[in-house]
Amino acid sequence: MGAAPVLEELREVCQPQAKLASRNGEHWAGRLYMRRISLRFTRQLVRTPVTPDQLTWTMVVCGVLSGAALLIPGLTGAVLAALFMQLFLLFDCVDGEVARWKGQNSATGIYVDRLGAYLADAALMTGFGFRAAESGLGGWAGFNGWVSLGLATALGVVLLKASTDLVDVARARRGLAVADDESTRPRSQGVASVRRLAAAFKIHRVTNGIEASLVLLVVACADAATGGVEPTRWALAAIAAITWVMVPAHLLSILSSSRLR
Repeated sequence: MGAAPVLEELREVCQPQAKLASRNGEHWAGRLYMRRISLRFTRQLVRTPVTPDQLTWTMVVCGVLSGAALLIPGLTGAVLAALFMQLFLLFDCVDGEVARWKGQNSATGIYVDRLGAYLADAALMTGFGFRAAESGLGGWAGFNGWVSLGLATALGVVLLKASTDLVDVARARRGLAVADDESTRPRSQGVASVRRLAAAFKIHRVTNGIEASLVLLVVACADAATGGVEPTRWALAAIAAITWVMVPAHLLSILSSSRLR
């Protein structure tokens, strides 16, 4: 095992500024803190035989476990869910960094990475539904409307991600390059105004698993204080409503932009 690379050299190769600056290419938590943490893990991992694809699969497992953790009643389940989602974000950063340093980028890795994003968010929203179905005695109330609402929210989140990814599929089939940030701007001034308003309040972010896991952690504390699950139920209902308002709104935003032209 050779010496670990210098952090500055590693950062230059593994964290290209173009990716970090991209509005769609980097999660805000990555820019805020996780990229600082991930680079130190990457510095050690590049000295090992571990492959980027193995790290991506680890990311997928962490994402699914974040949803499964919500089957554990009480604050413990919510804490574990948030922790697994942070690990999901960590490995989401690390796999790409290791791939860039080792020159081992692959179509398989990109595919599994996107699959993992779908599975993680869907698992968390489904777990949210099971948590909302919890009875006041710490048991389960059965497969009821709250579980169905969690599944419906998971479906909405998947549709949001799919509608974004399908832009690249459509462009690739037309022989076009990947859409840049400029092309995402709506051509309609009305749609652009609504989009700016939504962006100002950042409400749409709660449909993402990382933000949703933090919301879950907050409402789990409220659950513990009140001795029930009403805060969790209200939070799930709010996220479900936001998600299903966003599904048609996001589709309209795509169709009114230059991404498909």
